Amino acid sequence: MSNTEQLEYALPRDIETRSFQIIEEELGSHGLDPQTAQVVKRVIHATADFDFAKSLHFSNHAVQDGVAALKDGASVVADTTMVAAGINKRVLASFGGSVHVFVSDADVAQEARERGTTRSAISMERASRLKGPLVFAIGNAPTALLALHRLIGDRAMPTPVLVVGVPVGFVNVVESKELIMGDDMEHIVSRGRKGGSTVAAAIVNALLYLASDDRSW
Repeated sequence: MSNTEQLEYALPRDIETRSFQIIEEELGSHGLDPQTAQVVKRVIHATADFDFAKSLHFSNHAVQDGVAALKDGASVVADTTMVAAGINKRVLASFGGSVHVFVSDADVAQEARERGTTRSAISMERASRLKGPLVFAIGNAPTALLALHRLIGDRAMPTPVLVVGVPVGFVNVVESKELIMGDDMEHIVSRGRKGGSTVAAAIVNALLYLASDDRSW
């Protein structure tokens, strides 16, 4: 019998259940409240990176406010199509919310070229015109966080319900996250260089999971 044949084929739900058991075992005693722990575990599940148990920073009411807002129909603004693709839109729509992403719009690209800035920054300006409560999910672009910091500081947009600030990389990444953590708004931020689209989507999905009575997804 080959090594492949010896491996057990499990159903997706069983794999997920076992994965979370392994995460629980390896994470050990963490001291997190149950809702915050759920977010951390889902990020670890999505990345297989236990560093996020220490690097994720939660403002005082980030999880509670995010869950309540999504349950009440808040929409999500994503900085990239990859973040948007990873969010469970069916569950979000069941609450009345939707995902907005502007970075690939032709007019956004044109305006960015004309103004000598990034599409991500222009995307945040477009998002500032949206009505209703918003959760921002920033997984790739530190310039999106910088633009949010400026827009909120200039009172050019209402303070978001929650900012998920987890861009990944080397240039302006750490600095942009520190700015968001210094602002007077609810946030979930990954300190340091790590983050990414997968992390941003996992955090939003964890909040949706906490908001939902449906545990089948």
